[in-house]
Amino acid sequence: MKIMVDTHTHTLASGHAYNTIREMAKMAADKGLEGLALTEHAPQMPGSCHLFYFQNLKVVPRELYGVRLLMGTELNIMDETGRVDIAQNWLEQMDIAIASIHTPCYGKSRGKEENTQAYLNVMQNELVDIIGHPDDGRFEVDYEALVKAAKATGTLLEVNNSSLRPDGFRKDTYKNDLEMLRLCKKYDVMVTLGSDAHVDVDIANTLYSSAVLREAEFPEELIANTSLAKLLSVLKRNR
Repeated sequence: MKIMVDTHTHTLASGHAYNTIREMAKMAADKGLEGLALTEHAPQMPGSCHLFYFQNLKVVPRELYGVRLLMGTELNIMDETGRVDIAQNWLEQMDIAIASIHTPCYGKSRGKEENTQAYLNVMQNELVDIIGHPDDGRFEVDYEALVKAAKATGTLLEVNNSSLRPDGFRKDTYKNDLEMLRLCKKYDVMVTLGSDAHVDVDIANTLYSSAVLREAEFPEELIANTSLAKLLSVLKRNR
């Protein structure tokens, strides 16, 4: 199994990543990818780019080195209402959007019920295509409710390779991903594999995510980014 589109990466614009758009695209081409999503942290993340960056994405070519570029964002879920930090009119102009819980923006866990509600509410947004790293045990979640809502709304759930690093800062990620994947298989819900690369060499890295997929005996047909055409056909905004 090989992913052909990395749906979660960052450039220098996010403030704590290390490569340019061109460098990321060239590495994606070198690795044989069909597509690359550049999903910069939205403005409420400390050190990230201003809203002006996202408002100007129209000037960025959507193909470099033969790789289709999906220019988007990783939104910050701000609270249990599912509020995010870029308005709908600007999300409409992007190619892809992830929504994630990050401590600097969401704060500490509000409890399992509230965390779950935050995800359920943000999935109602027709321009939120992916829930990013829902495996972080610092923010407990009801995975059955999450998976059922993903199915109902057509939202992709992410298996985040970076979350699974042995030296990572997120909690209980392998166990949580395994539970989520087993439920996704049970309810026929699609996932996407995101590297969360903050440096070009990490693009399309599935070293850790592949291991949990194997243990879950997860079917390839439920992985959205094994081809560009497949991914584009299942992104919520394109339906």
